[in-house]
Amino acid sequence: MPFSIIPFMLLLIPILEIGVFIAVGGQIGVFYTLGMIFLTAIFGSILLRWQGFQVLNKLQAVSAAGKVPGKELVHGAMILVAGVLLLTPGFVTDSLGFLLFVPGIRNVIWNFIASKIKLASFGGGLGGGMNRGDYSSGPNRSDDVVDLNPDEFSDIPNPDTPWNKQTKDTNTDIQKKRIDKE
Repeated sequence: MPFSIIPFMLLLIPILEIGVFIAVGGQIGVFYTLGMIFLTAIFGSILLRWQGFQVLNKLQAVSAAGKVPGKELVHGAMILVAGVLLLTPGFVTDSLGFLLFVPGIRNVIWNFIASKIKLASFGGGLGGGMNRGDYSSGPNRSDDVVDLNPDEFSDIPNPDTPWNKQTKDTNTDIQKKRIDKE
């Protein structure tokens, strides 16, 4: 769905809902209309739980078989959207939500989505890493490498660094070791 349609739908759906509320409320009464809204929300949550677990089981089975669970993920997303639509008060959103709970309609939507995108899978594994080739000097060797002798560096931590979380007493001990070493 192009993004230019979304603002139009955000305006159109509430207007349709209000119109349908008025029409249904005029025919059967306000209390029966509100009762129907609550019943569809309860029924929708039951359907969401039931079909959600079915899709979750299918997703696990497909994943265990080593296949890409693209279809199952899209079906799960559509069931989630259907549940949200059924929990939203209104007859138009309830109708759309119930339609998304029908597996045949979800398959039609899946086929449309699958025709628009290219599915690709890739394997994991160890990629990249260090060159395990020749360690001698050559064109691949960097000149930035400096070999130090043990007396050219110190492994005693710097007490003046802000990253040092040692106590003040330990810092003075480190400073004493530094002075002794020099």
